[in-house]
This record gives sequence, C-alpha cells and structure tokens, in this order.
Amino acid sequence: MTDARLRHGRVSLAFSFFVQGVAFALLVTRIPAIQDRYGISDGLLPAFLAAVPILAGVGSVATEHLVKRIDPRLVLRWSQPVVLLSLLGVGAGSELWEVALSLGAFGLAVGALDASMNMIGVSLQRAYGRSIMLGFHAAYSLGGIVGASLAWAGAHWDLSLFVSYLPVVVALLPAALVGSRWYVRGGTAAEQVRVKGAAQPVVFKALLPLCLVMTFAYIGDSTVSNWSAKYLEDVLGSSDEVATVPYNVYMVTTLIGRAVGDFGVRRFGAVPVVRFGTVLAALGFVVVAAAQGAWMGIAGFTLVGFGLCVLVPQTFAAAGRMFPGASDTAIARLNIFNYVGFLIGSPLVGALGDAWSYRGAMLVPMALVLLTLFYARSFAPEDDRYGEGHERPRAVDVG
Repeated sequence: MTDARLRHGRVSLAFSFFVQGVAFALLVTRIPAIQDRYGISDGLLPAFLAAVPILAGVGSVATEHLVKRIDPRLVLRWSQPVVLLSLLGVGAGSELWEVALSLGAFGLAVGALDASMNMIGVSLQRAYGRSIMLGFHAAYSLGGIVGASLAWAGAHWDLSLFVSYLPVVVALLPAALVGSRWYVRGGTAAEQVRVKGAAQPVVFKALLPLCLVMTFAYIGDSTVSNWSAKYLEDVLGSSDEVATVPYNVYMVTTLIGRAVGDFGVRRFGAVPVVRFGTVLAALGFVVVAAAQGAWMGIAGFTLVGFGLCVLVPQTFAAAGRMFPGASDTAIARLNIFNYVGFLIGSPLVGALGDAWSYRGAMLVPMALVLLTLFYARSFAPEDDRYGEGHERPRAVDVG
C-alpha cells in the first residue's frame, strides 16, 4: 500500500468523523425544538432520548456480524448518508410516528457508523505504526463545535428545523460520498493473523476492562453535556448566558486535547497518557463539586474535558492491539459500551442530585472515572506499544 493512499485514507476518514460530529451535535442541541415541533410531552421525551443509544447499540451489534461478510468501508460509506437523511427527516416531519421513525433510523445508522469508523481507524493506525486515533476523534470534536454553532444560529434566527438542517445535509452528504472513495484499510484480518501467527478469538473477560473504561468515560461525558448548564445556574448561581459556557469550553478542550494527544502517546506511550487523563478528569470533577462560583466551576469542567478526551480513542486503539486478528469484532463489542455509559450517566447524576445534592452527585463520575487507573495496563500490551521508545517495527513508513 502506497504512502499517498494511506494519507488519502486518513484524510477521508477524518472527514467522516467530522461529519458525524456535526450531525450528532445538530440533533442533541435542538432537542427542545424537536420536542416543541412534535408536541412530545416531558414524560415521553426520556423514552425518545433513550431509544437512540439503545438502537445505536443494536446497530453496533449488527455491524459486528455484517463486517464478517462485507468490508467495513462499505458499511461506513452507506451508513453515513442514512444518518444525514435521518437528521433531515427529524426536521421535515410533523407527526409523532414520523419523528419516531427518523430517530430510530438515526440510532441504528449511528451505531453502524461509529463501529465501522473506528474499525477503519484502528486498521490505519496499525499500518502507520504510531498513534493517530486521537486525531480522528479530534475531527469529531471539531464537527461537534461546528454543529453546535449552526444549531445556535438556527435557534437565534428562529429557523425551522428543516431549514436549519437542509443546507448542512445538502453540503455534507455528497462530500461524504465522494470522500468515501478514498477509504482504505490498513490490513485485512487474514493479514493481521499472519503477522501474529494465529487467529485470536475475542474473549470478553479480556475485553471487559476496556468496556468498563468506555462506560466510565461516557458517564463522565454525559454528565458534562447534560448537567453542566443546570449545575452552574442552580448550584453556583450563574446567569443563563454563563451557564452555556461550560459545554462550549468542554468541546474546545476535547478538540485541543485530542489534536495534541497523539504526540503524547508517541512520546510517552498509551499507559502514561491514559493515567494522566484519568487523574486530570477526576481532579476536574472535584473542582466542580467544591466550586464556590461559576468561573471556578467552568475551570473544573475544563479540566474534565482535557482529561476525558484521551480515554475513548485510546480504548478503541487498545482493543485493536489486544485482538489483532479480530479487531473488528472487538471494536464493535466495545462500541456498545459507549451507549451504555450515555444511558447510565445522565439519569444517575440526575437521580443523585434530586435525592442528595448535585455537588455530591459530581463525585460519582469522578470516582468511576478514577477506576480507570486500575485498568490502565490494558492500554498497552508489552509486545505492541506505540510511541517513542515503544514503537513496533512498521510494515509501511508514512509521513
């Protein structure tokens, strides 16, 4: 495989991560408008919101079996348009069954999209022989910032959902289809087996530590995305405007942290980077819980962003290294726990906040994230570490 082809594949995959970030942000940041458009009651809304990650988990499971028969590049090529068209469907309908159908399609396609993107990303990292996964997830964070900004503009100018979504879909859908022509895999499963000498089944007991870390990371992430504004306004007494700052800062810090994180992994190895990120995120939640003012709370959420941003990409990368002959299967199964964390995090913090206190509730994701320290060794099997002083021999040398 030529260096140029690998570089083109890397850029096209990063663009897919970016598009996914835009689409997801446009959906979740306009939930109040979606609720108003379709007359969804407060009692029914949680069911709609829970259905998306549940169906995404189903989509990830289906992808595990699908990629045994077809290339993950085909799954990604056709699931991304479904995500974008489903988003447009959410904005175009008027009846409750229409939004239910659109959200259902969105959830199933997102599960297939997330799984296949990370499968291809891990295979490209294997071909490069050095850490590049954080860069793909940085593109996702950038897409989230762009999508949230577009959603703010739509709300600010009182645009309908359809008018807000249509230009984005018209611009991104053909671009994603064209970009999909350059998707590449860093090696087939058979080639990976020949490198290791034998096939290796995915043993869930071995994968479990990474599944737990993925869950903990998304519990922390969903805490920030769902509760940071309410925490600043209700607990720290901020204004409505200031209450919107933590999530925006959080997204920016995840972008910055992921943009530079690959250099840290190459220099120090995955384990120190994961440990540092874990401690930083836990410290951030402590600062949030102890904050006496809005800006101290924002500083805490900033630390959380810098800490959590490295965990998810490195968890996918570690799964690929742990099961080199069955990385697609491992990543599809691991991806399910992305949605498990999302489902658990927000209700857990909300229930504890109502029953106890929101300050105390912030210590729960802190404690769960801190458990990652016990599983840090799972991120770098001794015979396959990336980074200066740890890098394995490379089959290809790319710039």
